[in-house]
Amino acid sequence: MSILAIAFPAQSAIPVAQAVISSIIVAARPLLGIGAVLTLFLIFKPLLLGLARASLVALKPRKSLEQRSIRSHLRGMLILNRMAQDLDISQPNMASELRAVASRD
Repeated sequence: MSILAIAFPAQSAIPVAQAVISSIIVAARPLLGIGAVLTLFLIFKPLLLGLARASLVALKPRKSLEQRSIRSHLRGMLILNRMAQDLDISQPNMASELRAVASRD
């Protein structure tokens, strides 16, 4: 037996090992890419959230305090009028009082 006979089994195992390693690399490459993208999103999360909020405010600006209070007042008036309509038949006095409260400023 020569010393080269020992090297032949190792030489035949090299392509198998290369195939296994290449399949592992092929499977791991997308995972590494996704991990890198997710890491960038985590690092730049405050910046991305700020940009999203700025674009939202640019598209739909927030109403002023006066506009919000007027809307809240109008919503309350509508609720009282709806309650008054429900009570029209059963309790007309209560319905008229609710309408009076709704008409106040």
